Amino acid sequence: MSSAAGFDKSRLARLDAFVKERYLDTGLLPNAQVLVARDGEIAHFSSQGTAREGGKAIDEGSLFRIASMTKPITSVAFMMLLEEGKVALDTPVHHVLPEFKGLGVYNGGGAGVPFLTKACERPMQMVDLLRHTSGLTYGFQNRTNIDAAMREGKFENWHGNLDLDEFVAALGKLPLEFSPGTAWNYSVSTDVLGAVVQRLSGLSLDQFFATRIFQPLKMDDTFFAVPEGKVDRLTDCYTFVPGKGRVMYDRGAESAWSRMPRQLSGGGGLVSTALDYHRFCQMLLNGGELEGERIVGRKTLELMTMNHLPDGGDLASWSKSLFSEATNAGVGFGLGFAVNINPAANMIPGSTGEYYWGGMFSTAFFVDPVEKVHMVFMTQLSPSSVYPIRRELKTLIYSALV
Repeated sequence: MSSAAGFDKSRLARLDAFVKERYLDTGLLPNAQVLVARDGEIAHFSSQGTAREGGKAIDEGSLFRIASMTKPITSVAFMMLLEEGKVALDTPVHHVLPEFKGLGVYNGGGAGVPFLTKACERPMQMVDLLRHTSGLTYGFQNRTNIDAAMREGKFENWHGNLDLDEFVAALGKLPLEFSPGTAWNYSVSTDVLGAVVQRLSGLSLDQFFATRIFQPLKMDDTFFAVPEGKVDRLTDCYTFVPGKGRVMYDRGAESAWSRMPRQLSGGGGLVSTALDYHRFCQMLLNGGELEGERIVGRKTLELMTMNHLPDGGDLASWSKSLFSEATNAGVGFGLGFAVNINPAANMIPGSTGEYYWGGMFSTAFFVDPVEKVHMVFMTQLSPSSVYPIRRELKTLIYSALV
């Protein structure tokens, strides 16, 4: 048995065969990139499939829309400002975003009838934005009159509609789904957090990311809009349509992600590469530092990766959400990440304290501080719930640890 970085090589090799046979040969996914690292060393990095329809194979330079894998970056940005004493976790959100002052909880109305509200039990705090207990929602949840109003107002249409300040102002006119801190709902909370970062820092979100995070970490291929000279590296993106299968959603050659959006989405707007996101994960695993550049403090990261759901609960007991990037049992939520609090309830090999998230185009990452392992997975198919590939990859990776 040969091993690299504490992995059984022959077992790690199963990853590529599995992905090829189950997902690529069958046409379920357009491509797949799997990066596994341990103790700062890349133990496995493979690229399979084509970058564009009828085009060349993906490679380490391929650019992927990482969607909600933007959220941990926005959360780290906020915690950097917290470390500077500019804000605290229990700071009421309306202290920084006055548009949120006097928000109420839904108590009837909508669908053409004025909303009725009742008072919140307490004001929304910054911690609620980080852990999705804010009472906000997403337009695509399709559950309530509030998300219907968000769809009607095109709140989440990044191009040509609301900028980040206008987005916050529009949200401030809608009721919350529940009183902050009383439930968990996957939402635009992290987009609102991006507005908080802008107001506190005096920089636009893209400038803050570039100067404070991406440049120090040498993440030269991570951005909201792909620069002209790199557009040829942007992959095609697909969506799954029941009865039709995989259909084109956004062509790399004329992608919406090659134009600067009007609304900078801290919840889902970034494009990146596996190697860039690997550097972000390695910084997290190193306790906030990479190659001499400290982004965030070790104890701050410890705080971020604890379970912050009230009463130590899991998403199964707290989630109001139909859509989620996580299986719910045994999964807590920290400040920007899901946190594994019970691998037995989760029913996948893993470690207590491992944290992770994914994006709607089926990209994913996890960081395991116990085993010093992290993974970055890239492909481009929405929604992320179509196939259980994240769970399968995790099982294969942990089965290869020696």
